[in-house]
Amino acid sequence: MPRLLSAGLLLHRERGGRTEVLLGHLGGPFWARKHERAWSIPKGVVEPGEEPLEAARREFTEELGLPVPEGELLDLGSVRQSRKDVQVWALAADLDPATVVPGTFEMEWPPRSGQVQQVPELDRVEWFAPEDAEVALVAAQVEFLHRLRSLPD
Repeated sequence: MPRLLSAGLLLHRERGGRTEVLLGHLGGPFWARKHERAWSIPKGVVEPGEEPLEAARREFTEELGLPVPEGELLDLGSVRQSRKDVQVWALAADLDPATVVPGTFEMEWPPRSGQVQQVPELDRVEWFAPEDAEVALVAAQVEFLHRLRSLPD
């Protein structure tokens, strides 16, 4: 089976001389009480025939309910995450997490119960300092923080 490709955008901003990154907490009952490794860069699956950057833009809007901010996109490359590859672009931009209107998806919960629920893809978004993001972020995605820090100013 071919590997899935996901694409996303990592927003970052400067506050008080420090970089912060915008992460989303994974939605659904499985993740509800988790913090460590339960946050993600807004991203999603690249559809057949779709360019990864276009998928990253589409997924940002679908997951956050907001248009992609204007700005220069910097390719952070890709990493292997479980059964998929994730490609991410960095974007220097600011947004207010209170304006996010998360997209939803259907899932069966509890498992094998036959009960289908609508759950948010991301149940909240927050700005993180990189050292806090390293603890919260899905482990495979931490590499993107390292790559962001190594970008020239």
